[in-house]
Amino acid sequence: MSNMEMTADIVIVGAGIAGLATALALHRLGLRSLVLESSSYLRVNGAAFTTWTNAWKALDALGIGDSLRADHPRIRGLVSYAAEAGVQTAEVEYVDKSTGVEHEVRCLRRKLLAETLSNELPSGTIRFSSQLVSIEESGHLKLLHLADGTTIKTKVLIGCDGVNSEVAKWLGFKKAAFDTRCAIRGYAVYEEGHGFGDKFVNFFGEGFRSGVVPCDDNSVYWFFSWSSATRVKELEENPLKMKEFVLSKLGKLPDNIKDVFRRTKVDDLVCSQLRYRAPWEILWADISKDNVCVSGDACHPMTPDLGQGACSALEDGVVLAKCLAEAFARSSTGEKYSEEEGYERIKMSLSKYAKERKWRAFDLVSTAYVVGHLQFTTEKVISFLRNKFLAPHLVTMLMKKATYDCGILQTST
Repeated sequence: MSNMEMTADIVIVGAGIAGLATALALHRLGLRSLVLESSSYLRVNGAAFTTWTNAWKALDALGIGDSLRADHPRIRGLVSYAAEAGVQTAEVEYVDKSTGVEHEVRCLRRKLLAETLSNELPSGTIRFSSQLVSIEESGHLKLLHLADGTTIKTKVLIGCDGVNSEVAKWLGFKKAAFDTRCAIRGYAVYEEGHGFGDKFVNFFGEGFRSGVVPCDDNSVYWFFSWSSATRVKELEENPLKMKEFVLSKLGKLPDNIKDVFRRTKVDDLVCSQLRYRAPWEILWADISKDNVCVSGDACHPMTPDLGQGACSALEDGVVLAKCLAEAFARSSTGEKYSEEEGYERIKMSLSKYAKERKWRAFDLVSTAYVVGHLQFTTEKVISFLRNKFLAPHLVTMLMKKATYDCGILQTST
């Protein structure tokens, strides 16, 4: 056990997408942060995720958009199937009909994103094997007590520590709720090329929804979600049964789609029950309090039905860094603010961040929940309407949610 004491102006708990994006955004604005990661290495949950226009604006603000684009071709639209019949029910392009502008959509590998964010940070920014166990107040500072006995004094504490966030708990958030649905995720590799082109293939069945989306020319990401959590423990413990369960549900889908699931290695499967934050809690609870705030899944875990979970975490990082940069800016005379003045400026900056992000998070979480449960109906009439008409309206909604612009990172002169 260590009894070391440290100080850092800004401490970020969690080296996931939200934490790394926030740290890099702060770095671009000239602010150093310390990122605490409980794992001994850079952990990545899941294989990939769909990145919409809003996420690419955030990645461009962070200065890493172009390098990631080079490895991830554009997805131009969505093709929808009814699994039972194996027939195509809709095809929609990712083009805003009101403006004629094509949205930028790609399937981004999580590991590559995490490594890219991490590699752009100054050496020593991430402190691994650093699990936060308690938070203590000490005047205008927060004392962070770690599992290894280390104590860290900080002016700003940012919780990016995921759905089971200790920082969110300290702020008074309840535990994230469990949805009635579960999801299995995986990816398949095609050394000879997969041939899926540039479309997101989406399909519905009785009580489930699934999708296949190319990451690049040789790899395909997929998900399968269903509306009963009764078998999740059994499947989590037996990846082979997990794979068999998915294959048993694919009905009369084309063989090239079924092949994606067949060739996926069982070691590359992840199964979990979906979780979300009740939308009204986001409105009523404190996203920020004094010099503490939360972002990403620590703030607004959501079901994956809009594909905006990780995208909104990237937004959080850029917006939060811009707000904090105002707090840490010197006075007009170039002098540093007093301790009391600095504390008040930090409180105001985090309050500004919370005000901007609260309604955005509420909108995404609530819309994702409603859309998700509409897609999982077992009523035959509603299923027919879903298969025939929902896909185009869903894509329109997805594109509408992706118009958010987090802005650029610009250092003050």
